[in-house]
Amino acid sequence: MTVNPLEELTLQQLRLRTSMKWRAHPAAVLPLWVAEMDVRLAPTVADALRRAIDLGDTGYPCGTAFAEAVGEFAARRWQWHDLAVGRTAIVPDVMLGAVELLRLVTDRGDAVVVNPPVYAPFYAFVTHDGRRIVEAPLDADGRIDLAALAEAFARAGAGGGKVAYLLCNPHNPTGSVHTAEELRGVAELARRSGVRVVSDEIHAPVVLPGARFTPFLTVPGAENAFALTSASKAWNLSGLKAALAIAGTEAVADLHRMPEEVSHGPSHLGVIAHAEAFRSGGAWLDALLQGLEDNRTLLGDLVAEHLPGVKYQWPQGTYLAWLDCRGLGLEEEAAAGLAVVSDLSGPARWFLDHARVALSSGHVFGTGGAGHVRLNFATSRAILTEAVSRMGRALADPGNAR
Repeated sequence: MTVNPLEELTLQQLRLRTSMKWRAHPAAVLPLWVAEMDVRLAPTVADALRRAIDLGDTGYPCGTAFAEAVGEFAARRWQWHDLAVGRTAIVPDVMLGAVELLRLVTDRGDAVVVNPPVYAPFYAFVTHDGRRIVEAPLDADGRIDLAALAEAFARAGAGGGKVAYLLCNPHNPTGSVHTAEELRGVAELARRSGVRVVSDEIHAPVVLPGARFTPFLTVPGAENAFALTSASKAWNLSGLKAALAIAGTEAVADLHRMPEEVSHGPSHLGVIAHAEAFRSGGAWLDALLQGLEDNRTLLGDLVAEHLPGVKYQWPQGTYLAWLDCRGLGLEEEAAAGLAVVSDLSGPARWFLDHARVALSSGHVFGTGGAGHVRLNFATSRAILTEAVSRMGRALADPGNAR
């Protein structure tokens, strides 16, 4: 496949969409925030959904096709050859699956360790389920800091109770792809500390040239851990709910304690779409990854040209860029106007109000996020160029940038 999926839809076509990315802000805003991609469905996935709809095949999920497809994909892409169907369970989506897995290994009031700045729903889902967050911040390079992690494990368990670690692999929002060596260190430390690991691997298929994804369950010491994966990010299927929970070889009995009704949450069409993506969507994914690689480079050039005061952390994976805007002095700006999303502050609110570009606000990602924005570069080169140009014009002349 040679067509770049990111270049198939025009801005006018994208504005017809009714999903969150395109409807949370006025039409004049260029939305580069929530993790939706500006692509058509992969053709084989679209065909599978059409077949199901033509047949009226819209009942309840059944069978193991999803797990089998993930296992085949993992063997091809990551040389993970022992992902057994019997160690899996379908769940509604990755975050609801994470909650269910954490319920298996912790109790209300217990601690869950995270690495901020990290995917904001980690905080909401964990605390809403009665667990408390303990932070182990990333290091200055956006990597896992094993010393900080050890200290957090000790602090989390100091008052008694169970401790779990919700790992983001690859990491959102920094785009870091953890190395096998880093993950071995995590597994060894978790084992020694009596901590159970739940690895969110939703972005696993979206690893860009220069990095390699390592499934956490393949590293020594991770046998009692869990992982979660989905096609929702790599194939833009967030609105078709389905994900797969995977147990390490020593965690299968725990997984089997998950309530049977949890598997009722995914939609049948979601399971069909996700299974088909992993089974036959490889060529489309490869074309997407090339487009994302091109955009990653383009974004670096655009930031250097239009936003010289911004530090661009080169993402190894995902389609999310972490931009350090602290040098711009926008942290306290909170002008009323276009900011219709309540979790915006600092640079994200400023760029929305002054440049009509929607970004994710760094402060919601926890410690270390203030003064940053997360930018979704899974869009066309034209939209990406216009968005960053608007941001630059706004900084040069806030009153006339629009």
